[in-house]
Amino acid sequence: MWHLGRVMQRHAQDLQPDVSGFLRHVHACRNAVLPGHRLPFVLGTAQVGWVVPEIAGALARLPRVSAEPGAVRLDDPGTLPAIARALADRGVFRWRGEAFDVRADPDGPALGQIDRGALPVFGIEAIGVHVNGLIERADGLHLWIARRAADKALDPGKLDHIVAGGVPAGLTPEATLVKEAHEEAGIPDQLARRSVHVGVIRYAMERPEGLRRDLLHCYDLALPPTFQPHPLDGEVQSFELWPLARVLETVRSSDEFKFNVNLVLIDLALRRGAISGDRANRLHAALRRS
Repeated sequence: MWHLGRVMQRHAQDLQPDVSGFLRHVHACRNAVLPGHRLPFVLGTAQVGWVVPEIAGALARLPRVSAEPGAVRLDDPGTLPAIARALADRGVFRWRGEAFDVRADPDGPALGQIDRGALPVFGIEAIGVHVNGLIERADGLHLWIARRAADKALDPGKLDHIVAGGVPAGLTPEATLVKEAHEEAGIPDQLARRSVHVGVIRYAMERPEGLRRDLLHCYDLALPPTFQPHPLDGEVQSFELWPLARVLETVRSSDEFKFNVNLVLIDLALRRGAISGDRANRLHAALRRS
């Protein structure tokens, strides 16, 4: 009996997916080494970001910016939007026309505002929301998967969550979720408010646009079996309902999902027990590493 039990246990483990395909997404989103060659960007008296020497030099040539030994400081937070606009006008980044709050700590007060496109240039942390749109069926858990529009500036045509977006200035994650749920998928406000907050994921990632420091608020939303999402704002091309197994195999074996969506889906798999044992422990440790 003991031998048979060990054989069955090994067989069950062999059926678990190889986690290397999942881990590569975690490592890709955690590829930044801080501070590295970057200098602290200080707003008033609080560090809010990191800038490369080239950006530090460009900032030092602008008025109201102090280039100190080992740091770049902007004493008046109210001038930050104009400073960012000056860099955008020089072609340093693409202006997005959407203001985000700047904080030294995600739970702290907003110290200023900056255009969304400037966040990676200044290495300022952005806050976002990601929603797993779940449907429980007799044959198992299913997720609504979005296909990003082909004209999106970031990862066009990639797969995405049913609802995901950055938290703009003046809004909470919860308010952003309700707004994005209506705009992106036609989810009624009352239904969107049933979303359950299941955790946060943070990472620092080197991207072509700069340093992405993101904090993702993750939610599960149980949807009625008859619910059908509809794209309303043009950011989503289409929606499909996928079984969890197909979602996870796509994450494991491809780069079809937008880069940070993979992390939230891995977290879902761990919470639902789709990956277990030592493999789950390795993934969990990598995902939650600060």
